[in-house]
Amino acid sequence: MSFGHTVRVSITIPLLLAAAACVPQDGAPKAANAAAPVAAPALAQQSAASATPPAPPASQMPQGATAPKTPAPQATKIITDLTVPRSGIGTATYRCGNGGMITIQNLGSSLRVARPDGSTEEFAASPANQSSRYQEAVTHDAIVIDGREALVMKRGSTPQTCRR
Repeated sequence: MSFGHTVRVSITIPLLLAAAACVPQDGAPKAANAAAPVAAPALAQQSAASATPPAPPASQMPQGATAPKTPAPQATKIITDLTVPRSGIGTATYRCGNGGMITIQNLGSSLRVARPDGSTEEFAASPANQSSRYQEAVTHDAIVIDGREALVMKRGSTPQTCRR
């Protein structure tokens, strides 16, 4: 029995150590750690900037000469927030069931809907933290975007399905 226990423990401990090495210790998912790859180019820029000799003081430079301009290193930080839905800013034309067409421009937190007659309406996200339901404040007309379809609901008329 002692030998069997020793074998089980000798197999289990390395597996537990390997699993612990795969789990991030800061509690954040590995996909959200987008700042780690960015640090390497920033360090490379800083080391390149420190490798160039500093400019001589203005009192030691010849008259009329200017100090060489070195670009300041720019630190770029990429933040990936997985809780915010992605919203592609762009324009799409939809053909509606009644034979009409609308053009929807996605502005991120709102939509601009243009009709063939040139009239436009602004629809704000409703609620504000999502990217599929939009409502116009004055008329309470609404649009729901679902993939390649848009359900257009206007007060006093039947909802229409429009497709890209």
